[in-house]
Amino acid sequence: MAETTKNAGTKRIADVTGANKGLGFAISKQLASNGVKVILTARDVIGENAKPLKELVQQTHETAENCLRTNYYGIKQLSKSLIPLLLLSNSARIVNVSSIAGQLKFISNENVRKELEDIDGLTEEKLDKVVEGFLEDVKENLIETKGWRVNFSAYFVSKAALNAYTRILASKYPKIAINSIHPRFVRTDINHNTGVMTTEEGAKGPVMLALMPEGGPSGLFFNTTEVSTF
Repeated sequence: MAETTKNAGTKRIADVTGANKGLGFAISKQLASNGVKVILTARDVIGENAKPLKELVQQTHETAENCLRTNYYGIKQLSKSLIPLLLLSNSARIVNVSSIAGQLKFISNENVRKELEDIDGLTEEKLDKVVEGFLEDVKENLIETKGWRVNFSAYFVSKAALNAYTRILASKYPKIAINSIHPRFVRTDINHNTGVMTTEEGAKGPVMLALMPEGGPSGLFFNTTEVSTF
């Protein structure tokens, strides 16, 4: 989600991805109720994108690539497209909806964990190499051998990569407040409505970060409305 205000007399505008339903739609409604002009964006779920969830969690090289393409590479591409516009604003925000699954304590590959913990030394190029290395290990059936977690490893790696990319962007663009957030386990279609929070409750944290006043935090990871650890 990207949000911007050009000046004090200009209406705030937010671009919310995945906004056709679920958490994205709830975020859009709450932003709109706060006077923000919201651009709702979503992808068409057809063909390969319409596979049942049970097929996607059975990890193969293809499903791992799709997961990273959505949760990491897709957000990178969108960020690079929007940042030139956000830099024109005096109050720009980027809020990346992530997960506690991306916390580094869940990365069992020790070398990768140390690399992602290196806040000052981590670069986008190094991060890309971590992701590419993981995908190569999936392809070669080396997940266990290389020390990656076995279950849902692509999802965990994708969210860890997103959190790391958030820190990199925040350092590169200090004019923009850029944070990632875990909205908690929200009841949506993708989890068959088994979550513990409503979409309205889950939207509160992302909306808080989008509407925070000038001088707010950047480069941090939030668990709902509280700062957490990477």
